[in-house]
Amino acid sequence: MADPKGFMTTPRETPQRRPVDVRIKDWREVYLEFEQSRLQKQAGRCMDCGIPFCHQGCPLGNLIPEWNDLVWRDDWQEAVERLHATNNFPEFTGTLCPAPCEAACVVGINGDPVSIKQVEITIIDKAWDAGLVRPQLPRTRTGKKVAVVGSGPAGLAAAQQLTRVGHSVVVYERADRVGGLLRYGIPEFKMEKRRLDRRLGQMRAEGTEFRTGVNVGVDVTTEQLRADYDAVVLAGGATQPRDLPIPGRELDGVHQAMEYLPLANKVQEGDFEQSPIHAEGKHVVVIGGGDTGADCVGTAHRQGAVSVTQLEIMPMPPKSRSEQHPWPTYPVIYRVSSAHEEGGERLYSVSTQEFLGDDEGRVRALRLVEVRRGDSGFEPVPGTERELPAQLVLLAMGFVGPERKGLLEDLGVEFDERGNVARDENFMSSVEGVFAAGDMGRGQSLIVWAISEGRAAAAGVDRYLTGRDILPAPIAPTDRPLS
Repeated sequence: MADPKGFMTTPRETPQRRPVDVRIKDWREVYLEFEQSRLQKQAGRCMDCGIPFCHQGCPLGNLIPEWNDLVWRDDWQEAVERLHATNNFPEFTGTLCPAPCEAACVVGINGDPVSIKQVEITIIDKAWDAGLVRPQLPRTRTGKKVAVVGSGPAGLAAAQQLTRVGHSVVVYERADRVGGLLRYGIPEFKMEKRRLDRRLGQMRAEGTEFRTGVNVGVDVTTEQLRADYDAVVLAGGATQPRDLPIPGRELDGVHQAMEYLPLANKVQEGDFEQSPIHAEGKHVVVIGGGDTGADCVGTAHRQGAVSVTQLEIMPMPPKSRSEQHPWPTYPVIYRVSSAHEEGGERLYSVSTQEFLGDDEGRVRALRLVEVRRGDSGFEPVPGTERELPAQLVLLAMGFVGPERKGLLEDLGVEFDERGNVARDENFMSSVEGVFAAGDMGRGQSLIVWAISEGRAAAAGVDRYLTGRDILPAPIAPTDRPLS
């Protein structure tokens, strides 16, 4: 193990965030540099448990105690090798993953868990800076061609794995740039796109081909797809947003979060000088208390909103782990993200009843009511109705599944009881040679699950095409997260 007494003598420490009044004026990542010596002490807090529950908490099965020990011993080259052994993109998980591994850390039973996520991002950042991340070219070519539909984390992971074992891989993306939600759903202040771009450069050097602006099922028919490729991986995500069909939904100024966030990111890409949907000078209300809602909150702050209010129908969660979420499960607790730290108000146990408009058809307010749990779900509390000013309303209530019209219907794939693409133990759909990975087959989930599913689906594709068993497949499609 690293430091035998580290978990007793060294308190948990994480990087500080840049001052709020500074960071809301730009779109750079919010965290300050973390000194290497301090980081190594954090790695030294790892107990190297006999049964490392962090492995169980991580869908990728990351070798966390191993690379903690290597960091503590200052062996960064071997540390990144251990990190890449299970994770194609640790810079993505190191910035975006909610760290279920830390929730499962043994040190966290009666203390603060190891700062696993910070160790992870530091390893990969140092590896890039030192030139340790290089293209891994395939040693042989199989002569097989694979199409990957969707360039989010699941599609990218599948594509990289398949390219490295010798298949010719083409990734199709209907947007104008590669990256899926990594590109257009995640704000720059959470993950700067330089992290994505340098990884895409590595993949191109390895031989993966990317074709953007292609809507598979429209620009390329399913017949063409099946004729041109030996296998297809569906990794288009769960892109159907949950709507709120209440009076006033049609008013100007009421938008889905995934209408709003991509436009803000396109400004950072240089496509617009100002987003067509902008919060400057407006009272902004975000409906939905999850990560996407927080992304909208942080974006609205940077655009100069007058006020930002985030609504959640669920009660306010406890500040510490409850009996309903015992260790090592991922607890539902009250969390303050960087966006929440920047201002605004969070309202819990409230439900929106109606959007109210002005004479020109623009939203001016919404009517909400407090709710409580009843026998038939959430019930309004009489006498608690009130209006909340809102010139911009953003719906961030999650996603209900993949888009069926077009590609999926044309392929004729079957769906499971949750409305996702059904898969067998090899991630193959009901259509032979067509596989599904990530949110399209799993439903809305975490980035770490998307990468894990992409890797596992790649193993299934390679096994189908060649009969060999050389790619790791850490999970089965029926596995569900403990979080």
